[in-house]
Amino acid sequence: MIYGELFLAFFIPNIIGYGGGPAIIPLIEAEVVGRYGWMNAQQFAETLALGNALPSPIATKMAGYVGYDVAGISGAMVAVLATVAPSLLLMLCALGLLHRHRNSPRVQCMSQWVRPVIAMMMAWLTWSFFSEGINNAGLLHTLLIGAVAAVALLRFRTHPAFVVLGALVYGGLFLG
Repeated sequence: MIYGELFLAFFIPNIIGYGGGPAIIPLIEAEVVGRYGWMNAQQFAETLALGNALPSPIATKMAGYVGYDVAGISGAMVAVLATVAPSLLLMLCALGLLHRHRNSPRVQCMSQWVRPVIAMMMAWLTWSFFSEGINNAGLLHTLLIGAVAAVALLRFRTHPAFVVLGALVYGGLFLG
């Protein structure tokens, strides 16, 4: 039963999600935190932060970690398979179809309508993490971490992995 639930928890977001790993994170969170309760929002946020600090696609790292946490090595394999295989098959089919009709005005219009949806999903995820940060760390710490991260990323062009690592160190020293 747990393997079927793991499969569906990662299969569904990867089938209906469009835009890659960051765009499906809210869908994965809805399954892992909301539907199955394998993690709370704080644990999910920490897992996501750690996953973002490591190389490779975020969705497969999240699947592997959650799958392992829930059902060991076989759970990790099921979750990663549910993440990778269906998406790969659908991408191959979709790319063939889109390539065949790449000059169609309908296909170009469809692509333009998807962008705002992805932007809203990312805004929702940002708001969710901001709210969770305020609830757990307080407004001052959340704003301080956010401001320092923004300056490091935008002004000094610091690699995001170092920004996440810095936030983790700050949290460990002052919030732990």
